Amino acid sequence: MAKIKTLYVCQNCGAQSPKWQGKCNACGSWNTLEMKEERKEPVGFSLGQSSPPIPIIDVAAEKEDRYLTGLGELDRVLGGGIVPGSLILLAGEPGVGKSTLLLQLSKEFSERWGKVLYVSGEESLQQIKMRAKRLGALSPQIYLLAENNIHNMKQAIDELDPSLVIVDSIQTAYMPSLEAAPGSITQIRESAAHLMRLTKENALPIFLVGHVTKTGTVAGPQVLMHMVDAVLSFTGDKHSLYRLLFGEKNRFGATDELGVFEMKNTGLEEVKNPARLFLSQRNTSEPGTAIVPTLEGTRPILVELQALVTKGYGGPPRRQFTGTDKNRTAILLAVLEKRLGLPIGISDVYVNVVGGLTITEPAADLGIALSVASSACEIPLKHNWTFFGEVGLTGELRAVTQPEKRLLETVQMGFTHCLIPKANLRALDKSLQIKLGESLEVVTAEHIIEAWNYCKRG
Repeated sequence: MAKIKTLYVCQNCGAQSPKWQGKCNACGSWNTLEMKEERKEPVGFSLGQSSPPIPIIDVAAEKEDRYLTGLGELDRVLGGGIVPGSLILLAGEPGVGKSTLLLQLSKEFSERWGKVLYVSGEESLQQIKMRAKRLGALSPQIYLLAENNIHNMKQAIDELDPSLVIVDSIQTAYMPSLEAAPGSITQIRESAAHLMRLTKENALPIFLVGHVTKTGTVAGPQVLMHMVDAVLSFTGDKHSLYRLLFGEKNRFGATDELGVFEMKNTGLEEVKNPARLFLSQRNTSEPGTAIVPTLEGTRPILVELQALVTKGYGGPPRRQFTGTDKNRTAILLAVLEKRLGLPIGISDVYVNVVGGLTITEPAADLGIALSVASSACEIPLKHNWTFFGEVGLTGELRAVTQPEKRLLETVQMGFTHCLIPKANLRALDKSLQIKLGESLEVVTAEHIIEAWNYCKRG
């Protein structure tokens, strides 16, 4: 009889230790090590029957490259639809609308591709039906299962043969062969591994719902993020109407796409033109606001940047930036003080991106700098102007990528002027310049001083 070895596993990060100790050496957590028997069999899983290597051009393709879900914003973030055999983790805070989104997905998907199995480990079947009725998502092709046991889920999948499976949530799933409680590191890791095996063996796409902790990270082991094919983050203030969907990881597409939804009584409604949403309540007569054409993946969006510069009252000046890169914004404040001579070193400065977006691209530098200067000098920027460009440490304006998309979106939204770096104008296609000349005046500048003199009113 083989000797049974024991090891200790951290319930916070999943690190292993041959002996018990009060503090985990990997993550620093206290009293998180729990004993478990060392498993002799490998913990990995097979993606199919063993076969010799074959040329890549001889690999048989699936009948469908991607499944279009019927939700355009979700398809955009996924990279064009759901890839067969993919395991997708949808993470978000409680109450943000994850289950609502997936029920609407179930309805749209079932009407196009066949049966959908919705497995819930948190709600009863009656509760799910009540929500589906409110959302108008009642469909004979949607099958419900109230289950936490992974083996029972697999049996139901084998019998039903669905086209899509949704597990709500992975934190409630468990393997009966493990002694750990549902939601523990071990249970989440092993449950996700078995579901991953199902996706690859059957080319069956599976959505996993994941809760997030107070720090904003997905609850469970970090290995969960590595196991899945895509991680989608669903965010938004529960007291606000709008929800943002973006990818933190995507093996089949880009991670810089953004989907926008509006929460209504009948469910989530796609926002086809987020710019109109973010600019709908703009006050053009106040100083400290600037409009910037940004790129979220392949989508150009006009966003409003707001800045407030006010006198500080004792202590070090406050710097609070919401939606912008903190380090980059701090550098822009230093450039404004050095190159424009604005005395903002002792002032409190607040910068905010309206709508809850986060902008990190350098193209927003010019808009941030001009909005801060406008607030500091109490001079509004010119009406119907947009701004984009990277600002260097000496105050020079540098060219940014894809100016054509930004300018075309500016025209579509009804703005008449756009201030851009001079280097970007030289790179524009001649035919585009002629087309823009009819409805948009493109103003160029080489330095932040020149840009400020162009766009301030008065």
